[in-house]
Amino acid sequence: MTHLDGNVLAGPLSELFSVDMTVAVGRCAGCGDQSVLASAMVYESGPDIVVRCHHCDDVLMTLVQSPDDLRVEFRGIQMLRVTR
Repeated sequence: MTHLDGNVLAGPLSELFSVDMTVAVGRCAGCGDQSVLASAMVYESGPDIVVRCHHCDDVLMTLVQSPDDLRVEFRGIQMLRVTR
């Protein structure tokens, strides 16, 4: 099976992140809870942001901001759904 390079993701990902992500529904990898991101617990420490599940307190995602970029890790989200 052949594969495409990551540039093919530009279209689908730009659609995903061009909306208000706080209304996106995520499934926690820890407990399976499915809730909008707006209900998550967010902890800020300088340039770092840690987002935790409001149900089980597991880490859903981390964001690290710098002057040059923004890094996002979704290790605790099994699924992220955005309504069109």
